[in-house]
Amino acid sequence: MEKNAKIYVAGHRGLVGGALLRALQQQGYTNIITRTHQELDLTRQSEVEAFFQSEKPEYVFLSAAKVGGILANATYPADFIYQNLAIAMNVIHAAYLHGVKKLLFLGSSCIYPKLCPQPIKEEYLLTSSLEPTNEAYAIAKIAGLEMARFYRKQYGVDFISAMPTNLYGPGDNFHLAHSHVIPALLRKFYEAVREQKAEVVVWGTGKPRREFLYIDDLADALIFLMNHYSDESHINVGVGEDVEIRELVEMIREISGFSGKVVYDTSKPDGTPRKLLDVSRLTSLGWKPKTSLREGLEKTYAWLVEHYDAIVAREER
Repeated sequence: MEKNAKIYVAGHRGLVGGALLRALQQQGYTNIITRTHQELDLTRQSEVEAFFQSEKPEYVFLSAAKVGGILANATYPADFIYQNLAIAMNVIHAAYLHGVKKLLFLGSSCIYPKLCPQPIKEEYLLTSSLEPTNEAYAIAKIAGLEMARFYRKQYGVDFISAMPTNLYGPGDNFHLAHSHVIPALLRKFYEAVREQKAEVVVWGTGKPRREFLYIDDLADALIFLMNHYSDESHINVGVGEDVEIRELVEMIREISGFSGKVVYDTSKPDGTPRKLLDVSRLTSLGWKPKTSLREGLEKTYAWLVEHYDAIVAREER
């Protein structure tokens, strides 16, 4: 990408899009286009096509999506499948119609089969059944990946897809009912310290293993891929190492300074037992993450502490 190329970041107010915006600006890209949901509803085909017709972006990072944790996915499956299918369909098709030079579509490692061999290689997608707790989201995201691949195959467009592992970092969603594991745990421990609680309750057994990538590292990887990767296969983006949830909990306990008891609520679901990506394809291209899990957790916890009052106020509105 030329530094003055017209780049559209779809979903710039989300965790991924916000980090992408920061990284692009830091790397000297000067012609970045964004639209809020109020300005452009990506689930509306007519709005999306009008936007591409008028703006004609050269590069597109498709990071817009409806996302959430186990509870949100289980509660709103129709919303997850409809909104994510619509976003993928509308943006990918409009990018083809209006001559976008390159598009990068974002998948997610949670759309791999539930019981994948570990570590997960790119070719394991669609080889067995999905995790039931996020099936609707997964089906929509898989459709987006395949759509990018088929448009590449039929029309010769340079559309690629990346499959990030579990993400976290400043700007994450810290809502206890709708967030992922790291922001939920960070908030629980912060509130326990703040309110001098005797215990913190953690969902599940604590035995599943997860891989976590700091959000600014993902943004760096996506810009790297836009500049250096062109293939019909999606490509995994992660750190290549995982951690048991109990280890994660202890790390967050230490960072927060919580001295009370941790209780595991085993009536709650664990989700997939293990989810570790094989990132050898990405590392062979010359990219590696810069941020350790401990460092990333400390930065994210500090961000939560600084913005906690604003987060609570927003939820109460």
